[in-house]
Amino acid sequence: MDLHEECGVLGVISPKPADVAGIAYYGLYALQHRGQESSGIVINDDGVFSSYKDLGLVSEVFSADTLSGLPRGNMAVGHVRYGTTGGTNRNNCQPIEVNHQKGKMALAHNGNLSNAAVLRNALELSGAIFHTTSDTETIAYIVTRERLHTRSIEDALSAAMDTLDGAYSLVLMSSQKLICARDPYGFRPLCYGKTEEGMYVAASESCALKAVGAQFVRDLEPGEILVFGPEGITSRREHCGKKPKKLCVFEYIYFARPDSVIDGVSVHETRLQAGRILARRHPAEADIVVGVPDSGLDAALGFSMESGIPYGIGLIKNKYIGRTFISPGQSERLDQVKIKLSAIEESVRGKRVVLIDDSIVRGTTSGRIVRLLREAGAKEIHMRISSPPFLNPCYYGTDIDSRENLIACRHSVCETAEIIGADSLGYLPVEELGALTGNRGYCSACFDGEYPTPVPADTRRDRFEQKLSERKKQ
Repeated sequence: MDLHEECGVLGVISPKPADVAGIAYYGLYALQHRGQESSGIVINDDGVFSSYKDLGLVSEVFSADTLSGLPRGNMAVGHVRYGTTGGTNRNNCQPIEVNHQKGKMALAHNGNLSNAAVLRNALELSGAIFHTTSDTETIAYIVTRERLHTRSIEDALSAAMDTLDGAYSLVLMSSQKLICARDPYGFRPLCYGKTEEGMYVAASESCALKAVGAQFVRDLEPGEILVFGPEGITSRREHCGKKPKKLCVFEYIYFARPDSVIDGVSVHETRLQAGRILARRHPAEADIVVGVPDSGLDAALGFSMESGIPYGIGLIKNKYIGRTFISPGQSERLDQVKIKLSAIEESVRGKRVVLIDDSIVRGTTSGRIVRLLREAGAKEIHMRISSPPFLNPCYYGTDIDSRENLIACRHSVCETAEIIGADSLGYLPVEELGALTGNRGYCSACFDGEYPTPVPADTRRDRFEQKLSERKKQ
């Protein structure tokens, strides 16, 4: 698996001063799978903002001393990041904070704007100065601009949504309000719940609500703006129903945690279904079904249930290696897959193995995993993938930005199987994607090329960094 995670957003509002930083910390910890480059929390203590953010995992950024040094408050917003647009540096850590003529704002964002470059160029021509290379700052600028001539922050956000195109799930905090918003397509998930103490918690996934003791209430509708303020909760739906629903189907296949439920659909059940479909469409004569940790495990179980082939643990993941892992100097001698994964020889030796993974991007990692099982004594390896072949880049937040590096664009299924060293290979058929979600609206452009929005002219992941570099040379 060569893909990287999304981002995770979280917001909490309490009826009285509380340890909202602690609530945010544990919520972000539950969302760590969505982003491992950086994390941050901004606390609102009766209108006074305090923040801490840095590169690294949640547990690395927020030590016990750091958390104890943060004030109590009545609101907080948090973020874990994997940057699909913009580089890995401290300037790009979120939430983004803004001080403007009508107050303060902190903003956390999950997704990618498909028109970010156009919007940013227009803002720069009007005098805006950018401090980051992420498109989140573009959203912050537009919301701030609209706030200068609107009655409220939610009015400003609603006006900004007329301009924004693409994927965005937002958690925004002003001095008095916590506001959540989901783009009209609903590309990225966003939900909220309530604790016994009366706190409201919003998060990218329902698993984060469970982690902080909040009872799930519901998902935000695509296009919905939800306002938590002194007057209670207000739902604004002027942007709802304007676009067809296009939730990223890869949320179910890979991004989300198995214990999450997104738009009423269990991620775990979705992956089981993918495995069942693979067993029917690409059967294999084998002795054991093995999943690649972590997102291949549920699909492997589904394959086993449907095929009757025993499910087994054939690969163990070193859970203490995050994306911050630094390779030793002799990197050319060390296989990174062997450091992260270990084969259980007793499970696979002399056996015909069905190996289930969530995707193949370039094929490099898949080849190494197959080789790992071969070295452990596997007799045959039949690889099954719980997604269709990647044939197109994604402009909505998934780190797939070039067709030239996608193995399925250059090789047939048989050729790919030979390249990765598998005895056979089968993908989830693209026409079966609807069966995973009950045929609810979803985006599958990375598989079928049917983009819901216009394709941006500049699709480079580092396009804003390149622009800054060119200016420095002038």
